[in-house]
Amino acid sequence: MNYKKFPGARTALLITIATLVLATAAGAASKYKTLYKFTGGQDGGAPTGPLIFDAVGSLYGTTQAGGDGEGTVFKLTPNPDGSWTEKVLHQFHFFSDFRDGYSPEAGLVFDTAGNLYGTTNLGGTGGSRGTVFELTPNSDGSWTESVIHSFTGVDGAYPRAGLIFDADGNLYGTTEWGRRSLEGQYFQAGTEPRRKLDRISSP
Repeated sequence: MNYKKFPGARTALLITIATLVLATAAGAASKYKTLYKFTGGQDGGAPTGPLIFDAVGSLYGTTQAGGDGEGTVFKLTPNPDGSWTEKVLHQFHFFSDFRDGYSPEAGLVFDTAGNLYGTTNLGGTGGSRGTVFELTPNSDGSWTESVIHSFTGVDGAYPRAGLIFDADGNLYGTTEWGRRSLEGQYFQAGTEPRRKLDRISSP
């Protein structure tokens, strides 16, 4: 479902993150356990991307909807009693004119310094064609978002997949649309300078 076209439906969704916990007894069936149930409100809604772990076992991911209306980046921390606590690290804001992007559909990736990177399918300053963003942790536990690149259509548009790093710290990813019509595109986002983004090829 395109939650951008059906904003009334997304807030009513109860989306579940779950995991399969393998039973220790030989031959026993796997057990399904709900870790967290989104309400579609400030905690987010409609997660579609994969999750990643940090070094201490917390989970990180994105939701397309919820928060201030246009999606979130969230963290799930395990508790000693087996429950999980959700914390929203960033809300993509409707009232920001979508400059920071919105509707993230993919997962996240950490760099070696503990910063998070991801893509938004829409928003940015290039005609709402999507962004590559960075989230930097602050000493008070908050996170600061910055847009590394806003796609314009000429250099690609509507990234829906996640990012990967190479050995030199460059980011790679794909866009659904490219320079011409529906043609897709690969791109590289260099870290020196951070906001340089080079078109590699069009498949």
